[in-house]
Amino acid sequence: MHGCRTADGTLLRALVLGLLTTLGLSACGTGTAPTAAPAETPAAKHATTESAALPEGPFGLGRPATAAEIAAWDIDIKPNGEGLPDGAGTAAEGERLFARRCAICHGDFGEGAGRWPVLAGGEDSLRSDDPVKTIGSYWPHLSTVFDYLYRAMPFGHAQSLTPDELYAVVAYLLDLNYLLEDTDMVLDRDSFARISMPNAGGFIADARPDTPGESERAPCMRDCKAEVSITMRARVLDVTPDE
Repeated sequence: MHGCRTADGTLLRALVLGLLTTLGLSACGTGTAPTAAPAETPAAKHATTESAALPEGPFGLGRPATAAEIAAWDIDIKPNGEGLPDGAGTAAEGERLFARRCAICHGDFGEGAGRWPVLAGGEDSLRSDDPVKTIGSYWPHLSTVFDYLYRAMPFGHAQSLTPDELYAVVAYLLDLNYLLEDTDMVLDRDSFARISMPNAGGFIADARPDTPGESERAPCMRDCKAEVSITMRARVLDVTPDE
């Protein structure tokens, strides 16, 4: 762009040139300078082409899971025994395995080591002031025991036990809780269904808003007792209500 001479000198000319250039005007006229359309970059052209070529629906990412990959995740055990793997084990076999792989946390007899969970004992303690929630006193289904061991134990080495070892450890835990028909019983898929857990009736189906069906035995939430009486009072005053 050329400049126009004025009597004000070079500085004024530079200022005017800058202003006119900013406004898109010619330096010596009053018309508007033609503005060229910005050139389309290769990246913009590629993006436009790709957008036009995108099909409706899935984006074509990923692939279907293989049967082996699905089987590695599909290891849950249902209360009726559905999902149990092939295998078998006895309490005697499980005792040796438990001592080697589990006792460091749960004690040799499931009594718990330090702050780790207790697995045995606690019979008839759920109604007491100090309930002991163990496999024998609290857990409703044997499938809960097997499923948890199957996917999460031993701690730090989850899913390292073979199906035979799992059956053996579960049999030993049942024996610790006096739930085996006899100590020589072989626990497998068939005998699994014969095991009855003491607290199986202590749970109710918890129907969720997004789950069809309702609870088979709804919990009592109001007027659950014919009479309520105060059996003792707290030592701190004004804690126990009078009524």
